Amino acid sequence: MTLRELADLLGCRLEGDGDLLITRVADLASAGPGDVTFFFNPKYARALAETRASAVIAADDVPVPVAALRTREPYVAFARALALLHPQAAPPAGLHPTAVIDPTAVLGEDVSVGPYACVGAAAVVGARTSIRAHVTIGNGAVIGDDCLLHPHVSVRERVTLGHRVVVQDHAVIGSDGFGFAADATGTMIKIPQVGTVVVGDDVEIGVSTAIDRPPIGATVIGAGSKIDNLVQIGHGVELGERVILVSQVGIAGSTSVGAGTILAGQVGVAGHLTIGKGVRATAQTGIPNSLPDKAFVSGYPAIDNRDWLKASAIFRTLPALRKQVADLQRRLVTLEGAATPSAADVDESGSER
Repeated sequence: MTLRELADLLGCRLEGDGDLLITRVADLASAGPGDVTFFFNPKYARALAETRASAVIAADDVPVPVAALRTREPYVAFARALALLHPQAAPPAGLHPTAVIDPTAVLGEDVSVGPYACVGAAAVVGARTSIRAHVTIGNGAVIGDDCLLHPHVSVRERVTLGHRVVVQDHAVIGSDGFGFAADATGTMIKIPQVGTVVVGDDVEIGVSTAIDRPPIGATVIGAGSKIDNLVQIGHGVELGERVILVSQVGIAGSTSVGAGTILAGQVGVAGHLTIGKGVRATAQTGIPNSLPDKAFVSGYPAIDNRDWLKASAIFRTLPALRKQVADLQRRLVTLEGAATPSAADVDESGSER
């Protein structure tokens, strides 16, 4: 398409030759004629100055050496440009001959079911949903419209997915929660996990992520939430809308996470807590207590990010501080020794001369 057509589709203001032909999106360093690239991070200012792209998606205040598509949200425009210029091929509607579909399952219009996929009894699959190879959908599960389940996904019995949900490979939604009760002999008795999982619209769930069902009630994933790879969400957890969980986050059971919260990589959250709206936790933070709205925390146990930064700066100086304290202790011992009267300075009565 022409650069002018792309600008119109993206809602950007065009600067430069609108008749340029654009065929793909590329990064600043590798882009060449016919490519559109984008600039968002100031770290790449040198690459921007040297780019050979035909056009750059950038903010209004950024000097660009080639044609520009101006927008207040360059990263968003970049994402939309990728979708336009690199559309993902959808599998054709229909059922693969090796798929196993229970006779009581209900499939919407234009559903695609791939090789060796299984759809259980009384399951419902919405229109235009794509079920890739080896996906398992349990009895009574409900999948919304326009969903995409990648290979080897398991949607367990009675789980509900909203519309436009994307689930990446090997994720398990509705696995048994980790619940056991010890009897008088110490034997661990499994607590049946007969609850469900409810996933809202426009959620994405990453590779090998596990979302557990509770013994009663539901684990809830709010609309618009984005969950990265290798995340563990315990039974009875409630995520608000637009929550972001980065890789290897773990949330223990019965914890509530407020809307708009972001937990960075390897954050751990204890159970039965309330995490407020708009909370930010940096990588590897451990959260043992509830947090108010808009808290910004780091470290373990989690403390205010600014305090953690100060503590981290001190931590690096601890070896030198330890040596200084040891030197001061030696000097103090020496001074105390010098101040103690010797035997020659004390007469027979015990009084100093």
